[in-house]
Amino acid sequence: MLAALNGTMKTTLAAGLSLCAALAFPLSGAEVVYSKDGKGIPGYKDTPLQPWSGYLTHDPDRPTPPKVEPGETGTANKPGSAPSDAVVLFNGKDLSQWQPAPAWKVEGELLVAGNGLLSTKQEFGDCQLHLEWQAPNPPVGKLWDQGNNGVLMMGLAEIQIFDSYTNKLYADGQAAAVYAQTPPLVNATRRAGEWQTYDIVWLAPAFENGKLVKPARVTMFHNGLLVHHNQEVYGNTPHRGLAKYPNDKTKGPLSLMGHNNPVRFRNIWIRPLAPRQDRKPAQPAN
Repeated sequence: MLAALNGTMKTTLAAGLSLCAALAFPLSGAEVVYSKDGKGIPGYKDTPLQPWSGYLTHDPDRPTPPKVEPGETGTANKPGSAPSDAVVLFNGKDLSQWQPAPAWKVEGELLVAGNGLLSTKQEFGDCQLHLEWQAPNPPVGKLWDQGNNGVLMMGLAEIQIFDSYTNKLYADGQAAAVYAQTPPLVNATRRAGEWQTYDIVWLAPAFENGKLVKPARVTMFHNGLLVHHNQEVYGNTPHRGLAKYPNDKTKGPLSLMGHNNPVRFRNIWIRPLAPRQDRKPAQPAN
C-alpha cells in the first residue's frame, strides 16, 4: 500500500514539475524575441492579438508598469509611510501642502482638527488617497460631534469621519459613509483613541458640454475592509438635502472638514491616477 502511494506521489510530483517547467521556459518550437527598446524583455510575436489592448499576448513591446516603492504600513504607535510616487500631504512636520487654516494645528507630529475646512493647494481628479485618523478618547462634545470630521473629495462629496464604534447615527452619516448618500457595506470602526485608516480610490465625474455623462465613483477600504465597491456618487453631499452635481468640474481640492471636534490625523498621502499607458489607440474601421 505504501509503495503504491509512493508511486502516486512521484507521478504527481513529476507532473507538477513538468507544469512548472512549461511555465518557466518556452515550449519547443516557440520563438522567443526581445523588446525593440533594448531593455531585454522577452516575449513572443506569434501569439494572438488582444482586441482590448492592441498588443499581442505576451508582447515584449507592450509598455511595462513603472516601478513604485511601496510605503510602510503603520502601527498603533507609528504612522506608515507613503509610496515613492505619492504627493505627501502631511508628514508630521508642516502644512505646506494646504491652504492657510489657522484653526488647524500640528502638535507632536500629528495634525489636530479645528473648525472649518483645511483644503489642499493642489487640485485632484482621479486619485488614490490614504489617511489615518483618530477620534478623541475620552469622547469630546455632544453625540453628533464625537469624532466628527470628513474627507471632502474634489470639493464635491464628503466621506464621513465619525466615532461609530458605539455611537448610533443615521446610516448615511456614520463613519465611511458617502455622507447623505450611501452607508458603508460594514461598520469597520475601531474604538475611540485607536488609529483608523481610510484608503479611497476616487474616479472623477466626466462631462460633455456641461452635461454629466459619467458620475463619480468610489471604492474604499476602512481599516482594511471593503466598505464601498465602485459605488456611484450621486453628486454633492448636503446635510438634510438631496445630492446633485452643482457644476462640471473634474478636479478640485481635497479638504478635511472640522466639526467642533479635535480629531487627529497622520500619514496623509495621495496618488493622482493617470489613464493606462499600455493600450494602443483604437484604429478606425476600414
